Parts: sequence; structure tokens; C-alpha cells
Amino acid sequence: MRIVSADTMRKAEQATINRFGISGQLLMETAGRASAEALCETFGRIANRTAVIVAGKGNNGGDGYVVARYLRGWGWDVSVRVVARKEEVSGDAALNLALLDPELVRYCTSAADLEPCFAEFRNAGVLVDVLFGIGLKSQIGGVHAEAIRMMNASGRPVVAVDIPSGVDATTGAILGSAVQADLTVTFAYGKMGHVLYPGRAMTGRLVVADIGLPEAAAEPGDIHHYLDPQAASTLIRVRDRTGHKGTYGHCLIVAGSTGKTGAAALAANSAVRSGSGLVTLAVPESLNPVLEIKTTEAMTLPFADSGRGFLGSGNGDAITAAFRGMDAVAIGPGISRHPETAALVRKLVSECPLPLVVDADGLNALAEDISILERTISPAVVLTPHPGEMSRLCGLAVDRIEADRVGVARDFALRHGVYLVLKGAGTVVATPDGEISVNGSGNPGMATGGMGDVLTGVLVSLLGQGYPFTDACRLGVFLHGYAADMVAERQGEVGMTASDVLESLPRAYKTLLAAHGNCRTEQTKENSLC
Repeated sequence: MRIVSADTMRKAEQATINRFGISGQLLMETAGRASAEALCETFGRIANRTAVIVAGKGNNGGDGYVVARYLRGWGWDVSVRVVARKEEVSGDAALNLALLDPELVRYCTSAADLEPCFAEFRNAGVLVDVLFGIGLKSQIGGVHAEAIRMMNASGRPVVAVDIPSGVDATTGAILGSAVQADLTVTFAYGKMGHVLYPGRAMTGRLVVADIGLPEAAAEPGDIHHYLDPQAASTLIRVRDRTGHKGTYGHCLIVAGSTGKTGAAALAANSAVRSGSGLVTLAVPESLNPVLEIKTTEAMTLPFADSGRGFLGSGNGDAITAAFRGMDAVAIGPGISRHPETAALVRKLVSECPLPLVVDADGLNALAEDISILERTISPAVVLTPHPGEMSRLCGLAVDRIEADRVGVARDFALRHGVYLVLKGAGTVVATPDGEISVNGSGNPGMATGGMGDVLTGVLVSLLGQGYPFTDACRLGVFLHGYAADMVAERQGEVGMTASDVLESLPRAYKTLLAAHGNCRTEQTKENSLC
């Protein structure tokens, strides 16, 4: 699904009107009819065909007046409650308000005016939220907050038109209070606020309706991507029937220190489970016996550590020599924050000539001297911070980052020429050219140690297999969350482990291949593809 910011959508609408000669009134008519059709498709079979339209004074309210007209024409019992004075409604919205039977409309300018409406809300079959659209930027209070509270407290299904009122369409932030929708019908593109939390939790099922905006109405660089199974399945490759382990890449993962061998093992085993032909784990020599046991299918490459249990700056030349013959490198899982290790990380990042993933304490080492990113020779540097690590990288507070995940990730990726994977609910992938993807997979069961190490293994594996850099990042974050969703479906979210997720990676691959129609199944004849 393609997604845009509120500003991009407004510009696209204006271009449609000014450059392509499609009137705002026609757009409103088309949007209102599409919303009414989606409502009927979802709720048209309920016995109580009563709809209450809760409208504001702007164009979003105008969409609602069109919805009311169509529903009434299709046999619904409709009432309209406008949370504004009649004279405040103007433009195309006023034209559509005038087409309604005045007996259906009541104007509510105070909480006292709204009070009698609560019984109507509770007795309705469906409520239609058209209080505010994508242009909302200020905090909601007063009578509008009361209308939202009443809709949420009614216990009735709510259909939001364009976006649930109170959700910032660009950031997903809740502006004081917001409608909890069961169905949201939006137009032309999904909005960032539909897929970024907390707005994503308010959206319910999302329907994107075509209202006739020309493809050229929005600038291509302003259109971004939501990663769902359909989008991810188009990125995944069918394996060559004549392929061998050399076909699918050799990854080097520099990781591990005393007390953190699990992180190194998770990254290596995830790279194996993600399809790498060969995986080598570069580790401190004193920990090699432990990691030999934990990584049966991956090889280990021990480096002298004088029994200290961590890699240091003295290992730099030997590890850079090991880059030869590799296809991709990952640095960081469990590697420690020792000053010598941090110096080693910065040397390896600056001298690595291969696609490179940096995670965990590797990111903390970079945060001490972010200018290293200006001196890399890697064709693609992928950074995978959680918000705390991102705070150290960019110098912003965590709450500032969480308030604008897309903006912060995009600015950092553009400024430093990196692929930035900002982890969290709705992981954001930002590319060096400013393209954004928001991940749609994953669940709260992933909030446990080791999940980031699994993601590192997935990403370096895909890079080593030769996936285009952007595709590797997008597919990697989706597969990671998708495998976790399969674990949650099978055994629940509570108690999910990183090992559970890495073991589900092959199943996630298989399911995506099947979705794209490129899988090999037991039901087909040998060498035929379904």
C-alpha cells in the first residue's frame, strides 16, 4: 500500500483541482459515495440500519453529508449531528449540507447540546465520524472532545471517513483524544497516521478508495510504502533450481563478548535460517568453544583476545583481511562497549568495502564519533537502532524521536547517506534518497531480548544473497515481524523468544512465496511452480 503525509495529500488534492480540472465538489461527492459503499459492504446486513453522522464544519463534515444522502437513498434511517454552528459550514461542505432534509440535522455547539445525542449514539446501528479530517494539527478539547468521548463510549461500530478524528495524519499522534474506529475509509493513498502508532491502533480495518486523483497529482518522491504481505511478497526471490551454497552469499558477523554469546549466536543462526549459503561468526578466541556449540551450521573465526572475552583494536587488521571472500558484513550483536571494542568498530565501519549492517553496541561505538559515516567505503551501510540507540546517534530525546519517527529517520538517512531501520512498533525504513517504508508485521511478543540480533542476521543474510539494498531492508524487517506473528498465532505472544522467531523464518519465507504465486508445494509435480 502506498502512503503519504497530510501535506502531500493536500497538495495532491489541490493539483487535481487546479491542474487537472476536477472540482472539489466532485471529489467530495466521490469520497462520500465511496465511504457509504464501504460502510454498506461491511455493515449493510445488520438489522439496525440506523446511522448517525457526527460532523464538523470542514470538508470532512462535507464528506459525511454526502454519506448521509446516499445512505438515506439506500433505505437507511439517518440523522446528522453537526458539532458547529450552521453559519460556520462553508464551501463545498455547505453545498452538500443544503441538499439534506433540514429535519435530519441538529447543530450542537456545547456539551449540553450533545447530551441528548448520547442515547441516539447508543441506539444506532453505525456511527460515522466526520468531525475532523487530515488537516487537524491542534489539540482537541471542549465540545469536540465530548463528541469523541460519546462516540467511543456508545458501544456501537464507528466508521471514520479519511482518518479517525483526533489522529495526526502525518505522525499518528493522538491530538488530545481520538475516535476508536472499527472501519476507516480513506482516499487515494493510505496516510502515515493510519500505519504509525498510536494512530494505527485507532484506525481499525483500513479501506483505500479510488476517488479519481490522477497519478501525476502527487510527486513520486513524496509517496512512501506500507509493508504488508502483498508488498513483501513482491520482493522475495524464487531460488534457482541449480543453485548451491556459493550462490546464496557468505556473511561475516563480528559479534560476541563475555556474557553476550547468545546475541552472536542468534545473529548467526538467523542468517542461516534466512537463506545464506555460508555464515562465519568472528568472535573472541576465548569464547570460541561456547559459540562452536551454539552455532552448528555457522562457522566460527576466532581472534586473539588474551582471555579477556572481547575483541579489541588489535584485531582490526586481521578482521579486515577476513572481509575478502565475503558478500556482506554485520557488526555489533553482543560485541560489548569496551573502549577498545568501540575503536575496533569504528575502524571496521570505515574500512569495510561490503554491504554492512551495524547494530547494538556497534551503534553505540558510532554514536561516539558519528563522522565515521562520512568516511565509509561500503556501498550500503544499514543502521538498526531502537529509539534509545537512535537518541545517542542523533542527539534527540527519545520522546522527540517517538513523536516523529518518520521525520527523524528520514532526516538522519539523508544527512548521513545510510539505510536507517528505526525499530519499534511500526519499524521505519529510511533510505539515503529519502524513501520511507513503514512495517506492518510484528507484535508485542517481540519485546524481549535477542529480537534485534535476529533482525541483524536476517538483514545481513539478504544483503549477502544480493538483494537490492532497499529491498533487503524492507523484506528483512517484514520477515522478522511476520515470523513473530506466526509464533504468536501458534503459541501466543507472552513468552515468545528470539529463538522461536528465528526458527519460524523458513515458514515465513514459504508463506510469502505462496502469496506471490511462486512457491514449490507438495501438491505440485516436481520442478513445477505454483
